[in-house]
Amino acid sequence: MASNPAQCLLDGKSEIQNAGSCEPMGEESDEVEMDGGGGGRSKKMLVVVILIVLLLLGGAAAAYFTGLLQPVINMLTGGESAPTEEVISEQSIEDSPGVPENVGFVDLPEILVNLNAGGGKQSYLKIRVSLEVADQAMLPQVEEMMPRIVDNFQVYLRELRPEDLSGSEGMFRLREELLIRVSAAAKPAKINDVLFKEMLVQ
Repeated sequence: MASNPAQCLLDGKSEIQNAGSCEPMGEESDEVEMDGGGGGRSKKMLVVVILIVLLLLGGAAAAYFTGLLQPVINMLTGGESAPTEEVISEQSIEDSPGVPENVGFVDLPEILVNLNAGGGKQSYLKIRVSLEVADQAMLPQVEEMMPRIVDNFQVYLRELRPEDLSGSEGMFRLREELLIRVSAAAKPAKINDVLFKEMLVQ
């Protein structure tokens, strides 16, 4: 039986017309409030659970990659739980790559040069290096070429600025440049490396 909305209100009841019948407003509004409140709590709970799972997975991954889980993994898989010490024999030390037997060293005289500081500033570089020659038999030949080697070094070093020598990168670049110049000046002798004995920038 269809009800008239005005009749529902006249009866003194808080009712609205829904599909031709009068229904109380209070019950419907209570159902809406109950559904809304429960949905909000379940969403919050879901977000908290997801965050906890992500934190646990992140912590487990960090522990695995840093090696903290290795003892647990070894225990579960039956692997060794304690690291074993590696025994190194004297023969393996002798056979390991290092300085060749017939290598020789030549000390260069101390070099003192003005650096290209600019702006009228005075800056000096004091350097002492040793050359690693691949074959000891070539040492006399390298010593004969010493004036040319020192000249090549002096010309290059005078063009440097103090900031060119700062940090390990500056030292590495300086070593590479000096090696190129000494290799060209000492041919046919082979120079393996330029070793810094002293370097002072003032």
